[in-house]
Amino acid sequence: MSAEKCRLTDLRKALHRFAVPEGITQTSLHIKPLHWYTACRLVLEGGFNPDLIRPRPPFVVEKGRLHHDPSAAGAGESTLVGGLKTKQIDVCVCIPRIGPVLAISLKGTHNAFRNLTNRMEEAAGDCTNLHMSYPALVYGFWHLLRANEESDASPQAHFALADGKYKQSDVAITSSGKLSSGVQRYAEALERLSDRDDLRDHPSSYEACALTLVSVSADSIGSPHALFPPNGGNLDFNRMFARLYRLYDRRFVYQAPSLASSTRRREWAPDSPIIRETIAGSSDFAEFQPRV
Repeated sequence: MSAEKCRLTDLRKALHRFAVPEGITQTSLHIKPLHWYTACRLVLEGGFNPDLIRPRPPFVVEKGRLHHDPSAAGAGESTLVGGLKTKQIDVCVCIPRIGPVLAISLKGTHNAFRNLTNRMEEAAGDCTNLHMSYPALVYGFWHLLRANEESDASPQAHFALADGKYKQSDVAITSSGKLSSGVQRYAEALERLSDRDDLRDHPSSYEACALTLVSVSADSIGSPHALFPPNGGNLDFNRMFARLYRLYDRRFVYQAPSLASSTRRREWAPDSPIIRETIAGSSDFAEFQPRV
């Protein structure tokens, strides 16, 4: 079966697919819509040409106007040659004759949160591997966790429960309304792996990281959980996007003015059909503003 092509997807739909996955989670189908959301956001908000992004978003550009065109969409991941091994990147912006300039890795975990320490080791290794080959790469890491609540009286899950309740190792939010100890430790470690600022900083750090707990409560399923992180906090995904854009501009536009004609991010015409008819003013895309 051929891979699904990138689609215009809002955040709520992407998170709902994650929270209530279809089929086996090891296939990564549960996280794929978040890849599409991320790729589309890099165009709509970030101003990157869709031709430079993989998976290719379903947009075409005509005289500065952005159009929705599903036939233009593509699938797949970018393969980069790291310092130690090749690495497939979930979403990547690559500019001809310059190389990969911005990348985002996306992960998802539904349960067994005691294993998050293994994820941290993988994240640090992946980051080091790519920064060894591409020290200027603006690299982001976004991890989703299923917000399994200990106080949920009737949990619904695609993994095994214990007497109708979440196993203790699968709890993300305790009955006292706090993060479980495993999730709390992971969040603290992820903060320490974030916010690489200068090319000379340690290659094991990402330029920005985000951690999102996805609600599975009946009245809010597929929404970012209100408990964590706080809006604007160090692991807020909106902060992650803003920081990636800022560092990209610094490294590839302001510090390399001779390349600006190739690297400068686009501003879309306000009357672009996809922006005027679908994005602007829509509650489905309220978490960001299109770059107009």
